[in-house]
Amino acid sequence: MTAVTGTTPTIDISSFGLVFFEECAEHLAEMERLLLAIDPGNPDREELNAIFRSAHSIKGGGGIFGFGDMTVVTHELESLLDRVRGGEMGLTRPMVDLFLQATDVIAMQLAGHRDGAPVDRDAIDRVCGALRGLIAEPAAHAAPPAATVCGGAPPSAGAKRYRIDFTPSPDIFCRGIRIENLFDELAGLGGVTVRADVAGAPEIPDLDPELCHCRWELQLETAAPESEIRDIFEFVADDSDLTFTAVDFPPAGPASAAEEPAPRQGAAPAPENRGGREQAEGSIRVGVGKVDQIINQVGELVITQAMLAQLGAVLDPVQFADLHRGLQQLSRNTRDLQESVMSMRLVPISLVFSRFPRLVRDLAAKLGKEVELRLVGETTELDKGLVEKLADPLTHLVRNALDHAIEPPAARIAAGKPAAGTVTLRASQIGGKIVIDVMDDGAGLQREKILKKAAERGIAVGDALTDDEVWQLIFAPGFSTAETVTDVSGRGVGMDVVLRNVQALGGRVGIASETGRGTRITLSLPLTLAILDGLAVAVGREKFIIPINAIVESLQPQAGDIRTVNGTGRVLQMRGEYLPLIPLHELFAIDGAAERPEAGVLVVVDAEGDRVALQVDALVDEQQVVIKSLEENYRKVPGSAGATIMGDGRVALILDVGEITALWRGKSRERAARA
Repeated sequence: MTAVTGTTPTIDISSFGLVFFEECAEHLAEMERLLLAIDPGNPDREELNAIFRSAHSIKGGGGIFGFGDMTVVTHELESLLDRVRGGEMGLTRPMVDLFLQATDVIAMQLAGHRDGAPVDRDAIDRVCGALRGLIAEPAAHAAPPAATVCGGAPPSAGAKRYRIDFTPSPDIFCRGIRIENLFDELAGLGGVTVRADVAGAPEIPDLDPELCHCRWELQLETAAPESEIRDIFEFVADDSDLTFTAVDFPPAGPASAAEEPAPRQGAAPAPENRGGREQAEGSIRVGVGKVDQIINQVGELVITQAMLAQLGAVLDPVQFADLHRGLQQLSRNTRDLQESVMSMRLVPISLVFSRFPRLVRDLAAKLGKEVELRLVGETTELDKGLVEKLADPLTHLVRNALDHAIEPPAARIAAGKPAAGTVTLRASQIGGKIVIDVMDDGAGLQREKILKKAAERGIAVGDALTDDEVWQLIFAPGFSTAETVTDVSGRGVGMDVVLRNVQALGGRVGIASETGRGTRITLSLPLTLAILDGLAVAVGREKFIIPINAIVESLQPQAGDIRTVNGTGRVLQMRGEYLPLIPLHELFAIDGAAERPEAGVLVVVDAEGDRVALQVDALVDEQQVVIKSLEENYRKVPGSAGATIMGDGRVALILDVGEITALWRGKSRERAARA
């Protein structure tokens, strides 16, 4: 603790505002998660305590940083939660709904302070009034005696006595903390006695009234666990300011020799230690901007390492053996550093998935449907930049699934399905890509209905279109098969936004649907937006980068392996399969490249489930490359997912094999139409 002498130092707490905003958002998310999971008929004591702690933390932080409006709502919420925890009131479903409304209001106030967003004062007053109304009528919501909600025992049965020595920091009053409020909260846990020790206070002429000059000795008799007592001091004191000592009760005659009563059946055991402080000591908060700066610097280091490796490749490995060993060590260290830095930006996709239980709950109630949400692969990690940009596309897809895919309960029962529909969000990592599936067991896409709507909008369609091609029609701007416009969604309304946003991230969208069985929409995205492992290939005088995770194999074909198919062009015959052959020199109009496939190399790649063979002149090297945005620095180049700077300083395109396949098929159809 820093000693304070003379006048009180000036503390600029505004610099800590960003930390408060982040922690407040985390507390709100945790409250919402717990409220959605809690069983009102049999609430878990630790869940109630965790909800209370989150509300208390928001209230304490809001008071410290001068956000008094946030403390008004959290105070009412905290008061009602305290009654529920204490068994004075029973938890009900309407009460949970009101708590969720309160979290919405607090989130709105947070956005107002953080982003300058508008704040609805009437909404605040309505929620506060509803909370006060419940507090004022406890009899109507009293918990039944047979089911004590708090799960604990009164102080006279199973209580413990603690001595708490509290020596606060001298500047505690300057932080807006009132000691009497602290003691009131302790009294809410049981019987408490307080004694102030002012022996260390200076004489009156030397007394600074803005500093704290005393310490307190407290005796607390309570059935609450020590962790719950420490929570009250969370915003007030550090561990070094507190000393907890368990005090034995005095003997009470023969009865004191009786065995300790058994714990109530079904009561949740008190946690030994929440571990929050230990975890906090093992981590620090770092601004995203600083992490991005480090990633950019590592990217430049990767480019420099590639330049040095290219220069060293022309030197005699015997004469310059030490230099070659040093370059190899530099390459290994650079790769290790890059992987470590990139892991700093990887976060679990649960940060996005966690917002959907509330969305599904509220929307299903509004639509009069029964919907179960399943989350799979929540621990899958991806780049933080992707997480922030995935929220809107996934929200569109989930709302569409509920509004137009999942049928009403009566219709599902008539179709032989369970009354409750299921929406599943599943995330997985496949190679260097993140794959997110949004699946429902609803009615599925209606082919004829989509074709009819497309024709009405003047889109050229025909019966010869495959199902995959028909499903892609829903991505046309403004396309919708909905008979009536709703304020929720429409399968098609906003889907063009989904496609555009995912493509802007270097990803792709796929659809699979079966009438009466449901629909699966798959988003495939790069794991990171900064660095990837690639194979450099030469085409004429140009070089391209093919992502390693897309490559299946490479080979030098014989003349007999190449066939020509009408309407398709040349194909590679390989182990009984015929793979489309795409000469990159034709696609990108490059002169000086090998014309015949057998004079070059074929790289077989997996293009989102379809395998094709890319014709190149030669394989150059496998290397890490730093992804640079072409759109920001030049313009969009069809078939590319960005660019990189090679060791010789030249720019090479990073190929998007899925888009290249689509471009080549489009050219093949044009040639077939002209023929």
